[in-house]
Amino acid sequence: MTRKMLKLGLMIAIVASVMAAAVANDGSRWWSYVEFLASDSLEGRNTGSEGHKKAADYVAAQFERAGLKPAGEQGYIQPVKFKTLELDESASSLALVRDGRSNKTTLGEEAIIGTRVEPAASVEAQLVFVGYGLRIPEASIDDFAGLDVKGKIAVYLSGAPTSVPAALSSHYQSQAERGRLFQSLGIVGSVILQNPHHMDVPWARIAANRTQMTMQLADPGRTDPFGQKIGVTWNPGMADLLFAGTGHTFEAIVDSAEAGRTLPRFKIPSSLVAKATLKRGEVVSQNIAAIYPGTDPVLKNEYVVLSAHIDHLGKANPPVKGDAVFNGAMDNASGVGILLNTAAHLKETAPKLKRSILLVAVTGEEKGLLGSKYFNAKPTVPSQQIVANINTDMFLPLHPLKLLTVYGLAESSLGDDVTATAKSMGVRVQPDPEPQRNIFIRSDQYNFILKGIPAITFKFGAEKGSKEETIQKEWLANRYHAVGDDLNQPIDKIAAGQFIDMVQRILVRIADAPEKPAWKKESFFRRYAAK
Repeated sequence: MTRKMLKLGLMIAIVASVMAAAVANDGSRWWSYVEFLASDSLEGRNTGSEGHKKAADYVAAQFERAGLKPAGEQGYIQPVKFKTLELDESASSLALVRDGRSNKTTLGEEAIIGTRVEPAASVEAQLVFVGYGLRIPEASIDDFAGLDVKGKIAVYLSGAPTSVPAALSSHYQSQAERGRLFQSLGIVGSVILQNPHHMDVPWARIAANRTQMTMQLADPGRTDPFGQKIGVTWNPGMADLLFAGTGHTFEAIVDSAEAGRTLPRFKIPSSLVAKATLKRGEVVSQNIAAIYPGTDPVLKNEYVVLSAHIDHLGKANPPVKGDAVFNGAMDNASGVGILLNTAAHLKETAPKLKRSILLVAVTGEEKGLLGSKYFNAKPTVPSQQIVANINTDMFLPLHPLKLLTVYGLAESSLGDDVTATAKSMGVRVQPDPEPQRNIFIRSDQYNFILKGIPAITFKFGAEKGSKEETIQKEWLANRYHAVGDDLNQPIDKIAAGQFIDMVQRILVRIADAPEKPAWKKESFFRRYAAK
């Protein structure tokens, strides 16, 4: 064979290899999983629904097809029991009382009575505005200093001072942290005002979805009541109803927040009177888990978790323009599709990894991260042997992958792993550019973090003012938690394939590293590893 023929043969082999890699990562297989999970037949995969069970059975079947080891309690399935709560609006009411005059609100217009904080049958208490409603010792912030809040209802603006690091401010804004604080102060309820500059969902859609059933883990000791009697979300467009007679306006308060100025704190000369009637029930839903075993005699007993939530919102009531299904294609059939793509990829490539890979699809994320909370309370592998979590949630492949937004970038060595892998693929990384949205605590990696496990999540990023940012913001405004998050939306499948490839490379890097991931010394969350 001549040198020319050898060279030609080598070129053909290289081209064939590149083409094979392109086919493997063109997003087509991933999209086939999304097509099933986001189909109308699954009716939005609401936690505990028949559609959710069909999705769970499908994921379990794909894990089995890939030859993964079952890691649930019933094969691949870990059953999770929930108590359900639903507000009966016909027998519930909300009013502001000032100077002896009662002004009844229209639920859905001015405000919403939430059920994540289980409302008492009857509540009446004075209102007080508490700024952001935060106490952050590490940042010398105390919005309650000098305020009399015992027995009162706290009104607060969502967000935190811009001087506080993103992950830290998100943590202190979590329902559990705020609940513990309010309980210690004797606060009996809360009214949250969302900053209109940082709302993912417009008020009209929040109001339309207010009848969604909420849930609590049925397992004793897994709920966090914190003594609260009422939790209200107020329409920011009608916020000045709350501030009447105070000398303050909502616009001025928001302007102060946006400018980084200290927010005022003051008494509100009104009381909130609420009556609530609940419908209660019970459902069983499913986490799904599988293991790709490692090969190292010692390290195979350590697990790197790749997670994604499988649940979504179910059905719209009433339908929106004739469409009744919240398909949840990007939120989060897309993330579960990565799990299934990874399972198939592991079968095909059969890498000999040192550590084991644990794939976990969790339920109840939309109900308050409840499925991952349950899994971390009752893990199906020893908790101390879980060394890392990579969580994939709504990664939004809406445009080419040039920039990655990483939540928790500076908290653990996982940030270094993501940065190095992205760089090797020609992708830049950035920390959270919008900390006021609290993404860090709004998906399932947070429950792994609270167990001391280094965890991270990342998504397609966008430069401020870029067309990519416009695309993402338009998606949030029009499709997030809407019936438009379906299979008929523009998706960049090639970019999705690149993202999946990145996730898989990161998994392999962590699984084969000599040392397990570790918290950075300066990370606030390092303290949880010591518990």
